[in-house]
Amino acid sequence: MANFAVDVVEAADPEALALVELDRAGTRREHRFGAVAQAARTMAAHLDRHGVRRGDVVLTLAGNQPDWVVAMVACFRQGYVVLPCTEQLRAKDLMLRLAVARPAAVIADGRNAEVLEQAGWDGPTIWGPGVMDWPAPAAGAVPDPADLDALDPCLITFTSGTAGEPKAVLHGQRYLDGQRLQAEHWLAARPGDLVWCTAASGWSKSARNVFIAPWLRGAAALLHDARFDPAERLDLLERERVNVLCMAPTEYRVIAKRVALRRFADLRALVAAGEALNPEVLEVWRAATGLEIRDGYGQTETGQMTGNLEGAPARAGSMGRALPGVKLWIDDGELVADPATVPTFFLGYLGDAAPAGAGDGPWRTGDRVVMDPDGYLFFEGRTDDVIISAGYRIGPFEVESALIAHAAVAEAAVVAAPDDERGSVVRAIVVLRDGHAPSDTLARELQDHVKDLTAPYKYPRIVDFADDLPKTSSGKIRRAQLRGG
Repeated sequence: MANFAVDVVEAADPEALALVELDRAGTRREHRFGAVAQAARTMAAHLDRHGVRRGDVVLTLAGNQPDWVVAMVACFRQGYVVLPCTEQLRAKDLMLRLAVARPAAVIADGRNAEVLEQAGWDGPTIWGPGVMDWPAPAAGAVPDPADLDALDPCLITFTSGTAGEPKAVLHGQRYLDGQRLQAEHWLAARPGDLVWCTAASGWSKSARNVFIAPWLRGAAALLHDARFDPAERLDLLERERVNVLCMAPTEYRVIAKRVALRRFADLRALVAAGEALNPEVLEVWRAATGLEIRDGYGQTETGQMTGNLEGAPARAGSMGRALPGVKLWIDDGELVADPATVPTFFLGYLGDAAPAGAGDGPWRTGDRVVMDPDGYLFFEGRTDDVIISAGYRIGPFEVESALIAHAAVAEAAVVAAPDDERGSVVRAIVVLRDGHAPSDTLARELQDHVKDLTAPYKYPRIVDFADDLPKTSSGKIRRAQLRGG
């Protein structure tokens, strides 16, 4: 039997702290494991009453709040397949997910009623918030927990859709217990810690690190159901005495640019994942906080596979080394994994006739990397992002890092542009900081700046300025759209 709700939540000390909730109105509440377990059983009873059965899909549409966590735990308990969705989705996005997953029920915050209606949903719906305050169901109304195997379906997460429509990734129950590997060696929370993973519910990182990985380590989770505010985030780190902070690289970058960093007495670890992290951002945080940001790497399909591990110095610009026991290698510049060594590897894409199991051969990530002599991996770009110019292979990330190091640049993306002589040349799309204006002079200055920081053949021969960069709702740059533009 592999049942996260029974083995981790219901088996915990009922008086131990599980969640610290900060809602949009500023109210703060603490929730113990006993209360979370009871709320999950209550939610399971409601879903059962709506006719949801083992193997059925339940879609959630709520922010980082106890309703979402309890819904996830209830689904884990009963063997329902949970599809968490971010509240950033619009009606078109939800229509795709509803059509692909065909949920038996939806659990949603009432503030999302309009978008659900626009998406065409008219099935059973459990509305929140407030699940932690619901009365316990009558005796006998709570279904027994499911006896589950490691390969029983558990979770659906959609890819970001950077190069086409998002795909529905189906994970098995092993995905939950498999988080122990990264939780121990990378997230590295300790019993009694408070962990804050800021990823919005609905993304791959939130599914594993907002509460699953912390609870596996005996730590509590902070839920902050509010919009990103750099100054407020630092204040909350201090006030709540957070021990481990997990943020997206974009959040680390924006905070470093907009507010003054400082030291935090209780903060012990900083980790990042989701995209490559620029070395200069690492240095700003290290100088101000005394802590190194330990970057890591994984995919929606695989879960985390690498990291700058606890106890080892973080290597600037690197996504770390393979997690213990995970077998990775490089084939023609592309990172490849042995699925049998990845405890969180997915079962397949929803709707595929043949699931992509661990016995189907090597997993080609589509990411180009290089490895140094110590086994540290450095991201260069997607296989379709690498620029070949006059015979040179140029990874966009190094050029972007050089551009961002310039005082006038807030963001930058680098793609290939066709060229009659060289085949392709480097094109940079640059978003400027406040107080700077586009000009030919600044474009030449940026070109010289890149030549000073990296090999001259990598400099952008075309520099375009833009107000912003096209991104997915998870914050990843849509390079395919830029190449088309």
